[in-house]
Amino acid sequence: MSDGVGADAPARVTVVVATRNRWEDLRVSLPHHAPHPVVLVDNASDDGTPDRVAEAFPDVRVVRLPRNAGAVARNDGVELATTPYVAFADDDSWWEPGALDLAAGLLDADPRLGLLAARILVGEDATLEPVCRLMADSPLGTRAGEPGPRVLGFIACGAVARRTAYLQAGGFDPVVFFAGEEERLALDLASLGWAACYAPELVARHFPSPTRDITARHIRIARNTMLTALMRRPWDVVARTAVRTSRTTHGVRGVLAAVPHVPAALGARHLLPPWVEADRLLLDEPHARHPAALPGDSTAHGWVP
Repeated sequence: MSDGVGADAPARVTVVVATRNRWEDLRVSLPHHAPHPVVLVDNASDDGTPDRVAEAFPDVRVVRLPRNAGAVARNDGVELATTPYVAFADDDSWWEPGALDLAAGLLDADPRLGLLAARILVGEDATLEPVCRLMADSPLGTRAGEPGPRVLGFIACGAVARRTAYLQAGGFDPVVFFAGEEERLALDLASLGWAACYAPELVARHFPSPTRDITARHIRIARNTMLTALMRRPWDVVARTAVRTSRTTHGVRGVLAAVPHVPAALGARHLLPPWVEADRLLLDEPHARHPAALPGDSTAHGWVP
């Protein structure tokens, strides 16, 4: 199936990949990004990943960071992109053929759209990522002319953003660093008047790397849930977030891990506009479906406060 990008047509979407020590995943995933331009930002790998990528994939622009910047590495890739739109991919994910051209068309058609969240299929069995069900049922609803329900969270490896909107919102931030970094960006996009919508006709594939440390990831997610609340939510919501997050062992460890970062979070604190806070509270309502009881990383993406 052709991706619809002609040899002489200007690129509309750049794929930005942040990585660290994942050459085995990249050698599988990078060929799937063609024919779109790719910027790979390496988070100070010490296993030769950037050299291997540069040798095997000379068309990929490789950026070598001197230290591990976490999710903030994607900001470097977006800065370097010359296309109006950027799609994010992990080192173990890619986009289905045609998806990025379709995304560009949707973004062209509505200048209010800042970000599109895709349907993500996981593994060889193409299992639907649980967060996608939540986005499909978003209580924020679908507005006239938009491609799907509005959302206040997304999964980075299944997101296509308008480059100007992403940069205006500051991209990903160093306070959160990594894991669950999407919520703060989604909230700030909404605060600036940009819409983020779930567009299930866009499809990304994710093959989670076996090298991931799931326990460490859950702790980071709990930590970053707290830090995001500190940066953007009222104090009563921060308190409720601390109580709820502390209901599990990983959650307690995450809350404790957040403590050293509290000064940085408070330094970046400003409350959401009332209309965004009201929308965010809709996701807290008992009747709203949320992923607290679902397996995996679902709580990382802005669906629980």
